[in-house]
Amino acid sequence: MKKALCTLSLLLTLPLTLLAGPVEVGQPLPALSLKDQHDQAWQLTPETKLVLFAAGRKASNLVLAVLSTQPQGFLEQRKAAYLADMSRMPGFITRTFAMPSLRAQPFKVGVSLSEDTLRGWASEPEAVLLIDLEEGRVSRIRHANTEAQLRQALLPQP
Repeated sequence: MKKALCTLSLLLTLPLTLLAGPVEVGQPLPALSLKDQHDQAWQLTPETKLVLFAAGRKASNLVLAVLSTQPQGFLEQRKAAYLADMSRMPGFITRTFAMPSLRAQPFKVGVSLSEDTLRGWASEPEAVLLIDLEEGRVSRIRHANTEAQLRQALLPQP
């Protein structure tokens, strides 16, 4: 009986370990294990210094407007990563339009299709959430509402 309860407890809590917790300054960025737009494993590396998080269509369009004009390898050179939350998008739209559009991009995009995965992440559908990291810990959280603000955030850091 005790073994059965332990097994049940593990089965009930295991899915929670796959979900990211809230993003808070001073805390480690919650681990994410997602797929990119090519259905390949996508994770942040220990070298990542900046995460661009788009939780809505306007924010995603803002990121694409800035990144589509950059050379291949631009995000990697800046130690940056792009994460898109597509969980609120209807599946048909995601499969038919959004994912094919992302596959045409020369950079990797971490894609979240489950609304539970990024629950607790502060987001504004019309702004890009910029999460600065130092040694895997969140050092600053800010938003970019314009292309100019996003370009500024992506300038090389000393």
